[in-house]
Amino acid sequence: MPNLLSQLNKEKQARLLEDLNYMNIEEIRGFCSARGIPYKILAEYPNGKVKATKDTDRKPIILARVRHYLKTGYAGSPTLISATIVRDDNPPARPGHRERLYYRWYAKEHTGIIRTLRELTDGQFRDGAVARVIVMEFWTRGEAPTLEEFARAWTKANADRDWMLTPEYAYLTDLQRDQAGSDWKSVRKAKAASALRMLARITD
Repeated sequence: MPNLLSQLNKEKQARLLEDLNYMNIEEIRGFCSARGIPYKILAEYPNGKVKATKDTDRKPIILARVRHYLKTGYAGSPTLISATIVRDDNPPARPGHRERLYYRWYAKEHTGIIRTLRELTDGQFRDGAVARVIVMEFWTRGEAPTLEEFARAWTKANADRDWMLTPEYAYLTDLQRDQAGSDWKSVRKAKAASALRMLARITD
């Protein structure tokens, strides 16, 4: 399969790979959908069926697939959650500290899970982006953590927010570098438009 980036000189390759980070998630998904690059997470069920879930990969994961596609021409495989950690039933109403957190058991409506996580973190636990990233990382590795394990991972990650700071999150990166001025939205749009034009040139 072709290395699509080879159509560009080294300077333009570097610019494109950097400008990809400025594309928003809708722009990235639009590019992926047109070329069969997966971004929806699949789940395997105990009966052997594989279904698309409502969950999608995070921006860094999708962009890694885009970069791989540009270098190899291969769209890659979707993220698949193993049947061993997928459950159709609901979690216990009062789960213990060593209860495992299976896929679909982490949700606001499962108040017993949230209550136990708060007990394990001295009331500090909050449902939010950090929690959802952490639990999805467990699941996509094929692990259903105990509530104790999840609470420890959340506490550690919540104490150091920089662990989520990657170049793919362009605004946060520019903010850290003091480069997110009042015109940042205009800069983002210009860089994203440039990336989309270049992508169209080498892939269409």
